[in-house]
Amino acid sequence: MFPSYLNRYHWQIRHLINIPYALSLMWMTGTAVVAEDLLESITVQTLHQNQGDSEKETWFHPKACMIPDRNGSSPLALMTKQVIGGSDYFGPVHWSISNDQGRTWSEAMPIAALNRKPVKGHEGLMAGVCDVVPEYHAATDTVLALGQVVFYRGIRFSGNEQLARYPVYAVRRSDGTWSKRRILEWSDPRGSFIYSNNCGQRWNLPNGDILLAFTFGPESNHRSVAGVLCSFDGEFLKIKRVGPPLKLAHQRGLLEPSITRFQDKFYLTIRAEDDRGYQSVSKDGLHWQDKQPWRWDDGELLTMSSTQQHWMRHSDGLFLVYTRKTEKNTNVIRWRAPLYVARVDTEKRHLIRATERIVIPMSDDGISQPDQVALMGNFHITNASARESWITVGDWLPRQETRGRMHLARIQWSRPNQGWLLNKQEN
Repeated sequence: MFPSYLNRYHWQIRHLINIPYALSLMWMTGTAVVAEDLLESITVQTLHQNQGDSEKETWFHPKACMIPDRNGSSPLALMTKQVIGGSDYFGPVHWSISNDQGRTWSEAMPIAALNRKPVKGHEGLMAGVCDVVPEYHAATDTVLALGQVVFYRGIRFSGNEQLARYPVYAVRRSDGTWSKRRILEWSDPRGSFIYSNNCGQRWNLPNGDILLAFTFGPESNHRSVAGVLCSFDGEFLKIKRVGPPLKLAHQRGLLEPSITRFQDKFYLTIRAEDDRGYQSVSKDGLHWQDKQPWRWDDGELLTMSSTQQHWMRHSDGLFLVYTRKTEKNTNVIRWRAPLYVARVDTEKRHLIRATERIVIPMSDDGISQPDQVALMGNFHITNASARESWITVGDWLPRQETRGRMHLARIQWSRPNQGWLLNKQEN
């Protein structure tokens, strides 16, 4: 059972700004803007919850984007999501719309192009789609929903029959119709076992091209990450160029890369399986500097367990959203709760410890009741307005009949986020 204090439809976490402390932090870090000055408050709304009702689903992978209104009204929010039924086992991809800044959502409808399909030559094996990230593409007035293929047999992830994995996508056109399912083709043998953007954030360039990153490898272990430049005409996504790889020879290697741009540089954050997360920086999004593990401003390394991190970008500051090991969650699976946010020192490439905040707390005691702690390992960030960004996440209890909830955390900014909608910044 979820504790009673978390059963409310809404709960709030408020952070008060301490001006003298903020000024001292500015002096210590040498930065022009501090997190306390920008991140005004965090308010968490629970959009859906399943506490054991056998007829109710647990939604997972909620990811949203904003679509401008042609008449100048407030933009629409489009969210993709999937039902979770077990470890790495997801139902068909659905979508829904909100026209009131995410407070209410339309009934979830399946995206036919991203439904399961029988695999030829493998009786009973189905090709599904997971890890879908929708992003509005201004140059073509479309939404590109990019995920990856995954293989299921019956009601479970088919661990012994995962054929070659690759990105698949569908496009929502300006008239509201969805395209058919397509593959982002890459014939390089380095990606013969897998090449994927997973749940990665990507960046739309002014000319309509898209920068993203692949995790890839010819076998399951020691995967690399590289920047990828793609063209997109509103229907077809095609690779134009792949940059030099970053590597890690430990277990599966480097996974789930996310890209963002801040001021005049691109930033990359990467999941790994050596109790670390990694980051890098680039001038062009293709040629990345040597990766560095995430650490605090005092030099201490963050301890992470094979879980994605993502960027939250304000025009005046860059933030990271992540999970990590603490003294209070040591028995939680992969330390996947609570969900944190902290300010990035972009010059020194580390997190500022004093700026760390809990976005969504643990649902129970991470030491004595770890099986009652809902896990949060798949989440997404959306700039929803000039004053508000969202962190959307599904949590679940894998040992409690996959019960769980779907949350939308509203990050309120004290100053407008310039260029929030079109992936642009005022430098």
